[in-house]
Amino acid sequence: MRYWLLKSEPGDLSIDDLAADRLRDVPWTGVRNFQARNFMRDIRVGDLAFFYHSSCADIGITGIVEVVSTSYPDAIQFDEKSRYFESRATAENPRWLNFDVRYVRRTRFIPLSMLRQYPQLEGMQILAKGSRLSITPVEIAEWKFIAQLMQVEEPSPRRDVLGLNGYLKRQSQNRKYSLNACQRNAPS
Repeated sequence: MRYWLLKSEPGDLSIDDLAADRLRDVPWTGVRNFQARNFMRDIRVGDLAFFYHSSCADIGITGIVEVVSTSYPDAIQFDEKSRYFESRATAENPRWLNFDVRYVRRTRFIPLSMLRQYPQLEGMQILAKGSRLSITPVEIAEWKFIAQLMQVEEPSPRRDVLGLNGYLKRQSQNRKYSLNACQRNAPS
């Protein structure tokens, strides 16, 4: 499984749109950047992604989605009435791809400014100067760190959505131990 960050303008597709119809698979369309398209070729069913609102008042991570299809030709590149029409694309040689995502959960909002505060995240492509890609990979350590920032509840044992079941249990045990040690050492 790989992890990703998907950027969307809330006017086009928001976390609220996905939450309103949480069982529907939604195509991730309109990507017109070759590097982002190449990332789409690497996306696999079951990959997870942070859903990120961009070009709005509140820029940042708003939720988590799951990839539910491999990439396939983006049909709107063939529609002459679409703003995404691509005259050089053919059915045999499409230039642009899309894939489908499904809502997993809304998360605590993590603004871009907060992401920039942590040296653990400095390698994220979203934080690079001039980064405008709508799809970027996220390393497992970055995923876990951001999930910790979100202070998510422990996922169900049946499906470890954030890849954190063991991590959260250890953190919880460490907190209990620290609390007990403080109580034992507290003056009477």
